[in-house]
Amino acid sequence: MDSSILRGKGDIVQKEELLHLHMLLVHIRKYYEGTTGEEVPTDQYDALHISPVHIHKNKISHKKAILTLGGEVVQHIRSHYDPCTGHHHDVSSERVVTEL
Repeated sequence: MDSSILRGKGDIVQKEELLHLHMLLVHIRKYYEGTTGEEVPTDQYDALHISPVHIHKNKISHKKAILTLGGEVVQHIRSHYDPCTGHHHDVSSERVVTEL
């Protein structure tokens, strides 16, 4: 994710907005994992030891967490999505096609 996204109209985004965005990304990861059955590896994000409920952490820490988590989610989706067919690289769907 581009860090310029985390800036408002000339002003730096408020901490409350960062917390909301951080929570939204966590929900996006959980939703993706729930709908696909795939676990998104977030080793770099986990190593930061910060979550959206850590309101005592500073804005820089939350920005880093947002960029890290967003990057890991996007990287996982890109590695499991075939842009030519518009489908996930899914072994079970390949098995169904070969059985037909």
